[in-house]
Amino acid sequence: MLKRLLLNTVVAHEDEAAPLAWATAYGFCILFSYYVLRAVRDEISAADRGNLQYLWTAVFVAMLVIVPLYSWAGSRWPRGVFVPLVNRFFIANLVLFYAALVLLPESARAWIDRVFYVWASVFALFVVTVFWGFMVDCFGNAQGRRLFGFIAVGSSLGAIAGSALTAALAQTLPPFSLLLVACLPLEAACACVRVLHRRFGGGADPARAENRPLEGSAWSGVATVFRSPYLMGIAGYILLMTYASTALYFMQADLIRAALADRAARTALFAQIDLWSNAFTIVLQIGLAARVIRWLGVGATLAALPVVTAAGFLWLGTAPQLAALIALQVAYRALRYGLAKPTREVLYTVLGREEKYKSKAFLDTAIYRGGDLASGWIFTGLKALGLSIGAIALAAAPLAALWALIALWLGRRQDKAANAQQSTQEQGVQA
Repeated sequence: MLKRLLLNTVVAHEDEAAPLAWATAYGFCILFSYYVLRAVRDEISAADRGNLQYLWTAVFVAMLVIVPLYSWAGSRWPRGVFVPLVNRFFIANLVLFYAALVLLPESARAWIDRVFYVWASVFALFVVTVFWGFMVDCFGNAQGRRLFGFIAVGSSLGAIAGSALTAALAQTLPPFSLLLVACLPLEAACACVRVLHRRFGGGADPARAENRPLEGSAWSGVATVFRSPYLMGIAGYILLMTYASTALYFMQADLIRAALADRAARTALFAQIDLWSNAFTIVLQIGLAARVIRWLGVGATLAALPVVTAAGFLWLGTAPQLAALIALQVAYRALRYGLAKPTREVLYTVLGREEKYKSKAFLDTAIYRGGDLASGWIFTGLKALGLSIGAIALAAAPLAALWALIALWLGRRQDKAANAQQSTQEQGVQA
């Protein structure tokens, strides 16, 4: 029945139904775990707003340490080992945080909150990056255009489930009680990885590339980024996206902190914003993502988010109110995860395996958080100069236009690489 449902609702071939279902379940588990923790992290940022830029500096430094360790693990073990290893590393961390919150005195809570904020920011990017790295390794370019939108549905359903659970329990249970709950879907994600790797990724055949450790060293994926104009273009897209995200995030923290004094009420509002964002996201992923990519192509689909963001910043610049910010934040997240995210992952399907895991990890974590760091200090500096939220929003609109141009260029480069890849495969079949 599930197979018939997938074939009737997704542009999938019959032999893709089973791996598509397991991949979607994997995404559900990862985002369920993260969104149980997300509102707790965001509440910390609102309560500790004056130190937010310092926390983001710590996140960036942590990324610089963790990326080469992750790359080293990829060079030491095959994906069937190191992908679950990453998830279980984070499970162990959650147990340790819970123990610290229960056993240490209340006077230590402020620093535990800050360390948890840094950890949760690292967790958010790494588990999602590892998930999508695994997806672009399992599915090819043509499959990615058709299937990634629906695979992202699992992520959105997990986010909705995690947000709903947190919104329901935030005001009745201590927030740190949810840390242990978040461990369960992470372990379930490991089971999904095992099935995908064994049944649809080459089984136990040692000759298959998927069953061998990645090539290169712990730093080779980083060096590749700076040698490739295509990967540098992706870096530029990510950096401009992070500025838009950071500006909205800081504006959200300022406006909600000013509007609501109660911490539990703020946590519940953050969870409600997440819930509505993911509800609209899933509508885009189910009904539009694959069709929009097919109709407009990768470049124009990637450009949709920055175009709407530019218009939203212009609107927020003239009406810097909490209601306008919430509306823009919901629209931004829905487009980012409903269209831009699955489309951006298609960019990686034309790359080699080392680039899919190592270079991608560097781009999606260190570059991403580096953009967050720079954007956080820029926003803080603009506020220190006396600029209002409206003025900062107006200044961000031209950057969003540049972001759209980079998206169109990446789409053209991806199309060219995909065509070359297809020609090579056809020549191999003929030979």
